[in-house]
Amino acid sequence: MTDQAQRGVGIDVSQATLDVAVYPTGEQWQVSNDEAGISQLVERIRKLAPERIVLEATGGYEAVALASLGSAGLPALAVNPRQVRDFARSTGRLAKTDALDAQVLAHFAAVVRPQLRALPDAATRELSALLARRRQLVGMRTAESNRLARSLEAVRPEIREHLRYLDKRIKALDHELHERLRASPLWRAKDDLLRSIPGVGPVLSTTLLADVPELGTIGHKQLSALIGVAPLNRDSGRWRGKRSIWGGRGHVRAVLYMATTTAVRRNPLLKALYERLRHAGKSHQVAVTACMHKLLRICNAILSHHTPWSYQPLDT
Repeated sequence: MTDQAQRGVGIDVSQATLDVAVYPTGEQWQVSNDEAGISQLVERIRKLAPERIVLEATGGYEAVALASLGSAGLPALAVNPRQVRDFARSTGRLAKTDALDAQVLAHFAAVVRPQLRALPDAATRELSALLARRRQLVGMRTAESNRLARSLEAVRPEIREHLRYLDKRIKALDHELHERLRASPLWRAKDDLLRSIPGVGPVLSTTLLADVPELGTIGHKQLSALIGVAPLNRDSGRWRGKRSIWGGRGHVRAVLYMATTTAVRRNPLLKALYERLRHAGKSHQVAVTACMHKLLRICNAILSHHTPWSYQPLDT
């Protein structure tokens, strides 16, 4: 394999700038995180022909650069910051500046060579942005509800008014999400398949379609790791910690958890699994986590085989 084929590019993203580093040459530069700077970035990286271009997921500031690189046919992907921090510690890189972060990302791209995934199209990114806004509004509503319970009477009318506004905006967003899903034949077909599963409602279906474009195209183990529902060991020497789920796409996992707590009552397959685990002495949390994993597998299989939900009890 040539040096060029092993070349990795790391891009540290901030609201205003993009710091770029190349491994193994050590080349570095900075551009502005705007249309002009991203255009320069794409042209310069295109000439390098790297095998991987890695950006950290930074709350959306990376979205335009990532989409521009991907649409130019360049092998770009955003990775979980936790992965990069762990990699930096393993290589003894403890100092932190934008330039050093870009070097770590470039080294990570070349050595770890994370799996490339197809970038979501513009419509999917818009759907994902609407979902993110809905999560923000729900968070605001929860915070305001908590304040209402603790506040003095003098400010309660204002809080109640804000709660009514938030309810109205959440309802409007739900309607817009539904309309966008039904407007696309492909999304409509996938949504119909997912909604055929007892316990899968509009929020989980929309979240999976917008934020997990890999659903139905990858294996169950890959998908579980992607979402962060595969229990991971936390052992050291003779010490054995509890296995827990973490990492991955936390917002998807949160929606999946809430849907599963309903699905264990409505979905006969998940209900049987939950009851079997509880009767075996497993905690509620362990049983629900297993059901989350099972529900995700069902969703993946149904989209993979393009077949709606069906369930045949063993005793029939």
